[in-house]
Amino acid sequence: MLLRLRIALPDQPGSLGKVTRVLGAAGADITQVVVLDRGEGRALDDITVYWPDSAPREPLVEGLESVPGVVVEGVWGTREAPGTYPELEILKYITTAGDRALATLIDSMPVLFSADWAAAATERVPRTIVHSSWRAPEEVPFPDETPGRPTASTLPSGLHVIAAPLPPLALTFLLARADGPAFHRIEVHRLTRILEIFLTLPAVERSVARQLRRPAEQSGSAG
Repeated sequence: MLLRLRIALPDQPGSLGKVTRVLGAAGADITQVVVLDRGEGRALDDITVYWPDSAPREPLVEGLESVPGVVVEGVWGTREAPGTYPELEILKYITTAGDRALATLIDSMPVLFSADWAAAATERVPRTIVHSSWRAPEEVPFPDETPGRPTASTLPSGLHVIAAPLPPLALTFLLARADGPAFHRIEVHRLTRILEIFLTLPAVERSVARQLRRPAEQSGSAG
């Protein structure tokens, strides 16, 4: 399986080498290293590794934190294949998805962000869920008010989320991760750019408008 590890370590020569040696000795096959932050003598890295399905994660964490100055902020499963450009593939599919453009976006976001689920609902309360991905709960914890821009937070339940507005569509988008650390500002920035591109694609607004109109028409016909 693919694991992602978020590791804080001293920003000095040799620190990353010590971390990679521990990972190798534990049997983890490193596939990707992404630097999220550097400053004030510290670095924050996301490291993706192949890890045996049945192997416990605790010894891996203990081995890493035995390195002086290393703190493991989170370990969680990911389906995002390293070394690829999945955003480009998803945006390509969305351009030809027709009325399923929004559903394609929502179904793809958990994979792109190593998250658990995503959903979108009408901005006005009471909200109507337009689409939710696999594993989304029946009661999606949308915020009471939609933020003006994509915003990361951790709910009292411990669920990590990014809430984002989709202004032209009058929708609220929510991306959630139960395991691992809170969403980093780099992840929020990445999501912001994807949503900006999505909202500029031709016919997206029209296709969502048709989706929202159908339930109302069916309700009117039933009445």
